[in-house]
Amino acid sequence: MKKVTILVPCYNEAKSLHFLYAELKALMDEEKGYNWEVLFVNDGSRDNTLDIIRDLQSRDKRICFVDLSRNFGKENAMLAGFDYATGDCVVIMDADLQDPPSLIPSMLKEWEDGYDDVYAKRSSRGKESWLRKRLSLLFYSILQHSTKFEILKNVGDFRLLDRRCIDTLKELRESERYTKGMFCWIGFRKKEIVFDRNDRVAGESNWNYFSLFNLAVEGIVSFTTAPLRFATILGVIIAFASFVLMLVYLFKTILFGDEVQGFPTLITTILFLGGVQLLAIGVLGEYVARIFNETKKRPVYVIREYVCEQ
Repeated sequence: MKKVTILVPCYNEAKSLHFLYAELKALMDEEKGYNWEVLFVNDGSRDNTLDIIRDLQSRDKRICFVDLSRNFGKENAMLAGFDYATGDCVVIMDADLQDPPSLIPSMLKEWEDGYDDVYAKRSSRGKESWLRKRLSLLFYSILQHSTKFEILKNVGDFRLLDRRCIDTLKELRESERYTKGMFCWIGFRKKEIVFDRNDRVAGESNWNYFSLFNLAVEGIVSFTTAPLRFATILGVIIAFASFVLMLVYLFKTILFGDEVQGFPTLITTILFLGGVQLLAIGVLGEYVARIFNETKKRPVYVIREYVCEQ
């Protein structure tokens, strides 16, 4: 009998866990053709998430959990889940029930038909603000046009991955991770399932605009050198424009004896060029920082406890 692991990264999800477990239990009790494992990864939660997971595990031996020593971030928590998952396939989902467990049987059917990566594509984004939706589309557009492989739009982490995909992802040990890009980079046979994303069943999202911006920068810098190319092209354009402008003023001065332009023009030009230089240095710094972090060879996460009685 094949084994299915449901991987659930958790950070301060105490209010959602009982609702999630009720739906997962109903699903597992109904789908008796598989062995089930629910693997919670507690990513340094500050509420009583871990206590609730312990209580659930004591009552249902299909539940296992990994407790990280601190908050390492969702991307690293997922890697911990990949390392400890024992199923023939792994379903990744959030704890807040925005990813409906009712979609898992459809994923399993496509997996049985031979697909390795069955991903859930959102037909809507719930109650997200207009600005957040626009920024998300802009990010995916930039990433798509700057990479050499397809980046799936409106697709999150909710998906089923075959064991071959999981073993491949486990080999990608970089510390600065953008897992959504990795899902696309590894390839394999993919199948799309469209669904309406629900609102959170309880609690509040841990993602704000600042954390989403950091994730966007992580995705772009991790999978493309386009920002470096952009800085290079911008530098060439400005250098050429400056050279042309210099020739114009030189000939005007020689031929017509024009006086040197005023102070505001000079200051504006200096500030503009200074801003461009700082932008280029910042882009270069992002890549250098990632090289620095990778050369330290630190573990991506640290485990405090792993409990599984299957």
